Amino acid sequence: MAVMKKEYIERIYAGWMAKIIGIRLGAPVEGWTYEQIKEIYGAPDGYTVDFREFAADDDSNGPFFFLHGLEDGKKWEHMEAQDVGDALLNYAPYEKGFFWWGGYGISTEHTAYLNLRNGIKAPLSGSIELNGAATAEQIGGQIFIDTWGLVAPGNPDLAARLAAKAASVTHGGNGISGGIFIAVCISCAFVETDIRKIIEKGLSYIPADCEYAVVVRKVMDFYDLYPDCWENCYRFIRDNHGYDKYPGACHIIPNIAVMILALLYGEGDFSDTLNICNRCGWDTDCNVGNIATIMGVRGGLSCIDYEKWRKPINDFLIYSSVMGSMNIADVPSGASYMVKLAARLAGEELPPPYDAVIPERLDSCHFEYPGSTHAIRVRMEHLDDRAARNTNACSIENTTESAATGERSLKVVALPVKETEKIYVYKKTYYYPEDFHDNRYSPSFSPLVYPGQTIHGSAYIPQYGQKVGMCLYAKEARSGNICRGPFMYPEKETWITMEYQIPAHMEGLIEEIGFCFCVYGEKTCAEAAAVLVDDLYAGGVPSYIIAFEKEQEEVWTLHHREVSQFTRLKGKSYLQDGQLHLSCCDFGETYTGRHDWKDYTAEFWVTPLVGFHHTVNVRVQGAIRSYAAGFLADGWLGVLKNENGYRCLKRVPYAWKHGEEYRLCVTVKANQISISVNGEQKLAFLDDQNPYLEGAIGLSVQNGSRISCRRIEIS
Repeated sequence: MAVMKKEYIERIYAGWMAKIIGIRLGAPVEGWTYEQIKEIYGAPDGYTVDFREFAADDDSNGPFFFLHGLEDGKKWEHMEAQDVGDALLNYAPYEKGFFWWGGYGISTEHTAYLNLRNGIKAPLSGSIELNGAATAEQIGGQIFIDTWGLVAPGNPDLAARLAAKAASVTHGGNGISGGIFIAVCISCAFVETDIRKIIEKGLSYIPADCEYAVVVRKVMDFYDLYPDCWENCYRFIRDNHGYDKYPGACHIIPNIAVMILALLYGEGDFSDTLNICNRCGWDTDCNVGNIATIMGVRGGLSCIDYEKWRKPINDFLIYSSVMGSMNIADVPSGASYMVKLAARLAGEELPPPYDAVIPERLDSCHFEYPGSTHAIRVRMEHLDDRAARNTNACSIENTTESAATGERSLKVVALPVKETEKIYVYKKTYYYPEDFHDNRYSPSFSPLVYPGQTIHGSAYIPQYGQKVGMCLYAKEARSGNICRGPFMYPEKETWITMEYQIPAHMEGLIEEIGFCFCVYGEKTCAEAAAVLVDDLYAGGVPSYIIAFEKEQEEVWTLHHREVSQFTRLKGKSYLQDGQLHLSCCDFGETYTGRHDWKDYTAEFWVTPLVGFHHTVNVRVQGAIRSYAAGFLADGWLGVLKNENGYRCLKRVPYAWKHGEEYRLCVTVKANQISISVNGEQKLAFLDDQNPYLEGAIGLSVQNGSRISCRRIEIS
C-alpha cells in the first residue's frame, strides 16, 4: 500500500490552521462595508481584536461536522448528499448555535435543516426547485466546503465530486458551483503554486456560462487591465456586483468577487491576500477563511507568519455542536481527523510518526505538526502572595530538540522559579462562559476527561535545564483540588513516561490535566527552568458521579443558558431543587459524557413528572443516533433505537408512576444492552443490526413530558 506524503499531511494542518486564522481575522468586522472598515480601522494589518478566547464560529462548525458524513455514512468516495444531510441533523442543535438560524426561507441552512427534519431528502432539501434561487444561492455553498478539498489533496476530481454532494444538501445553482470551485482550488493548491492556474482549475469544474464563473472572469479581466490598485477593482465589484444587485441576506456572487480580487492582488503573499480580502468588507470571516485555506495549502506552514497569525490562536479551537465533548478541540486534532479521512480515501498508509498517533490517539497532544502547541498553557503556583505579584516569563515552543514519540515535542521555559514553586503545563478540559470574549454561535461543553480515567504523558529535562521533580495531575473545578501522581526525579536528557489514574467514583468536573514540575536542590534559580513534554492524553473507563445539587446554570446571554457539563438538542432543561429537569412540547434531549465511550454502566435517579415518555440515553452519537431506555405510555418499560427517529427494540410491562423516583440502570457491552430498575434486571436486548458501539449519555422526553434527575453514576 502506498504511503501518504508527509508534505500533504503538514499542508492539511496548514490549510486548517489558515482557515481558523481567516475566520478570526474577519469575525470582528463581519457584515461591515469597505467604507466602515476604513473609517474605523484605516487599513488593518492583522487581527483587530485581541480575543480572550475566540468562541465557536459557523465557518468552522460546518466544515468540520459535515465532513463526518464520510465516516458516519460509510460510503467514502461514493458518499451521497443525504450522508451529509444526516451529519447536519446529527451534530447541529435544533435551531440554536452552530450557524445562523434566520428563519425558513431566509437562512439557507435553516431552511435546509427544517426540510431534512421533515423528511425531505437531500439534494431536494437545498434545491432551487424547492427553496427558490434567492435562498439556494446564498454564500453557504462555499463557506462550509474547505474540508472537502483538504481530504482530497492533489485530487480535484474527488474534491469536486464530494463538494457537489455536500453543497447540494443546503444549496443549488451558483451555490453548488461555488462549493465545487473552492474545494477544487484547495485540492489543486497541494500541487500547484501559481494562483492563476489554481483559479483556472477551479473554473474548469463548473459551467463556463454560470453567473459564478462569469463574475470570476470579470474580476480576472479587470486585474489584467489594472493590476496596480485593488481598491479600484473593489469599486468595480461594488458598482456592478455589490450586495444591492442580488437578493437575500448574503449572496454568494459579491463575496466570491472580492475573494478573487484578494487572491490576485495579494500576489501570492499570505498576509497581503488575507488583509486585502478583510478590508473589502461584506462577509469577511467567510471570505477570508476560504482564501486563507487556499493560501495555507499553497504555501504550507512556512508562508504563515507564526508570531503574527499563529501564536495568538495557540491551536485553540471551539465548536458548538450538540456533542459537548467534541466542542473542545484544537487545530491539530481537526487536521488529524482530515488526514485520517484523506488516507482512507486515497487508500494510503500514514508515514511515521503520524501512524503512531493519529489512528489511536486522534486528540492527544503529540506536537508532530511543525509549530503546533495543542492549546497548551503554563501557569505558576507561587510560595506566597508577594511572589505571585512578580512577572514570570513562561513560554512554550514546538521543538525538534528531542521527542518521546516521533520528531517533535513542546519546550516549556519559566524564569524565575524558586525552590519548591510549581510549574503547571496543562490542557484545559472544560470551559465556562467567562473564559470567552463573546458568545458566537452558542457553544456548550461536556468535559474531555473524567474521574477514573488515566492520564498519560512524557517529560524530559534538557542538559541546560534545572533539576525538577515531575508528575501528572488533574484539577477538579468545584473544589479547586489538584490530584497529583507521585513525583519522579529523573536524570537530565532522559525521557520519563508517566501514568496517573484520577481517583474514581468521585463527584467532580475535571477542568484541566497536565504536568506539574517542581524545582528542587537549589535555593536560587539563576537559570531558566526548562522541560520538554510530549504525548499528553487521557483514556480508560470513567467512574464518576454527577450530583445535580453541585451543578450550576451557565449563563452565556439572557437567551443562552445551559446546565454545566450538558449540551441540549431541544426542549427546556434547568436546575431546580437539586435536580435537572427536562421538558418538551414535542421532543427534548440533553447529553453529557464523551462521544467515544464504549462499554459502561450508567445509573440514573429519575422521576417521571408529567406526560408518558421518560427515557435515559446511552451510546449517544448525536441527535439522530443513540439508544434510549425508560418509561413509556400505557405502563411499559422499553429500549429504543434512534435512527433519525426512534423505534422500539423491545419492551416489557412495568407499572411506573408519576412522582416516584426510580434508579434506572443501563449497561452497554459490545452490542448488548441490559436495563434494571431499582436493582432488579427487567430487560435485555442484543442489537445485531448496525449497533451503536460507542457514545455519550443523556436524558430524553417526548410529547409534552417532563422528567427530573437527581443523580447519575457512570462506571
